[in-house]
Amino acid sequence: MRMTRIAGVALFAVGAVLLVFAYRSTNAPLEQISETITGRYSSQTMWYFVVGIAAVIGGALLAVFGNRK
Repeated sequence: MRMTRIAGVALFAVGAVLLVFAYRSTNAPLEQISETITGRYSSQTMWYFVVGIAAVIGGALLAVFGNRK
């Protein structure tokens, strides 16, 4: 396995962990109160979602297509 594919798998795993953190934080009591009042989640939760999705997509693409010759 090449280093780029290993890096892709690692990036995918980090993205998955960030998405789990984001999902779990949406169920936190303070987050639900904030979402009820403002109609949206906190900026930290949104960043976890955005960065997690980007890392999952980037890691998957790197693992599949990385260093093709």
